[in-house]
Amino acid sequence: MGIFQSLNITSSGLTTQRLRMDVISSNIANMDTTRAEDNGESWEPYKRKMVVTAPENQKFSSYLKSAMKPTTNIGSGVKVTKITEDTSPFKLVYNPMHPDADDNGYVKYPNVDPLKEMVDLMSSTRAYEANVTAFNASKGMLMKALELGK
Repeated sequence: MGIFQSLNITSSGLTTQRLRMDVISSNIANMDTTRAEDNGESWEPYKRKMVVTAPENQKFSSYLKSAMKPTTNIGSGVKVTKITEDTSPFKLVYNPMHPDADDNGYVKYPNVDPLKEMVDLMSSTRAYEANVTAFNASKGMLMKALELGK
């Protein structure tokens, strides 16, 4: 393990959680957007987006090394693999006066639940704070190691 590996792992977590917060903010900002995509015939509402993450190093050699030396099972950070759209159905609200109402008077609203988004935002914020704490602890240990050489 390199001297800066803990900082690299923590910084990958910080970057991932910041992206999660950005996507959640976009979901909250667009929760009333009824015209986000033009599918040719009509407009579709905004679709909720979600961040998919995975461990940073998923190569065969990393699994082989961890199997051969189980005591050195050290993580390698996290990465965002993709940003997907939620496939849950849109919310239908009866409002015949709305310009996007269908023939029956229903308007399709995005599948964004503000409660779910706030819970995800709190989770992401806590994870970000934990990564900041781990980063500062690693930085403090490295600074103390440098002071030993004086």
